[in-house]
Amino acid sequence: MADVKAFIEQIKSMTVIELNELVKALEEEFGVSAAAPVAVAAAPAAGAAPAAAVEEKTEFNVVLKDAGAKKIDVIKVVRAFSGLGLVEAKQAVEKGGVLKENVAKEEAEKIVADLKAAGATAVME
Repeated sequence: MADVKAFIEQIKSMTVIELNELVKALEEEFGVSAAAPVAVAAAPAAGAAPAAAVEEKTEFNVVLKDAGAKKIDVIKVVRAFSGLGLVEAKQAVEKGGVLKENVAKEEAEKIVADLKAAGATAVME
C-alpha cells in the first residue's frame, strides 16, 4: 500500500506536460485510449415520438494549431490562463495540441481570442 501512496505523490509533483506524456505512454504500452467513451443512442422504434433535441456541447478543449511568428507573446498568454511556469509554457507552445481541457464555452472563446490576438492559430474542439 505504501507503493501506491508513493506513486500518487509522484504523480502530484508532475507538470501537465509530464502527465500528458505519461498518459500517451500508457496508451501505447497497453493499447488503450484515455478518451471518454461516447454513448450511442438507439434508433427510435417506428411510430415513436421524435428524439429529444441534441444537447449543446458545454465543455471544450482549447487546441493550439500553430504558435505563429510571435511565440513569446503566445507563451505569455499560455502562462496567464494555465498557471504554468515559463519553461512548461514554452514547451506547451512548442509542442502544440491541447492546451486546456474541459473548459466552459465562454472561457474557451476568451482563451482562443487571446491566443489569436497574440498571433497564434487556435481552435475550440
